[in-house]
Amino acid sequence: MPPLSTIRIDEIITISFTLFAIIDVIGSVPVVISFKQQHPNFNPLTVTAFAGLLMLVFLFVGENLLNIIGVDIKSFALAGALVVFILGLELISGHSFFKSEKDVGAAGSLVPLGFPILAGSGTLTTLLSLKATFNIYNIIAAVFINLIVVYIVLRSVDWIEQKLGKAGILVLKKFFGVILIAIAIKMFKSNFHPGVF
Repeated sequence: MPPLSTIRIDEIITISFTLFAIIDVIGSVPVVISFKQQHPNFNPLTVTAFAGLLMLVFLFVGENLLNIIGVDIKSFALAGALVVFILGLELISGHSFFKSEKDVGAAGSLVPLGFPILAGSGTLTTLLSLKATFNIYNIIAAVFINLIVVYIVLRSVDWIEQKLGKAGILVLKKFFGVILIAIAIKMFKSNFHPGVF
């Protein structure tokens, strides 16, 4: 583990924006509202904690899983950069590449809200990609910042939808889509070298 002195605010901000765009809790507001109508007693804290646990577990043991199947972290980071890039295109274009699993039926309050909507394949893949580029403490801090935001949004979905409206949510998705594409390019440049293949 790196020393605590390597914690950097600018990295935390960058990672936080990356995860926020990928988790896309604002874009998931209509799904959460629909879920609340069917499950009015769902617990936002439980869903948030479950999603956070999945993220942290994958952040720490995901690399070991990769070693078992013989994939190095740099190659996985490049694949993750591609996933982030496609997710950015998804937000901008409105076409869905990775979110078809939202149609899976709900089982309790953890599925599909905790997984796969909040801690889906894109989020977990990105965490390992970020780990190859950024300090682990900065990633953990960014994860907790996003969990706080997720919890607030889950508690306030009705109010958010009323205030932002469909147009406001659409603008946010486009904005974070552009940010994602820029960050994906940065991740690719940081991890690509001729000997990686």
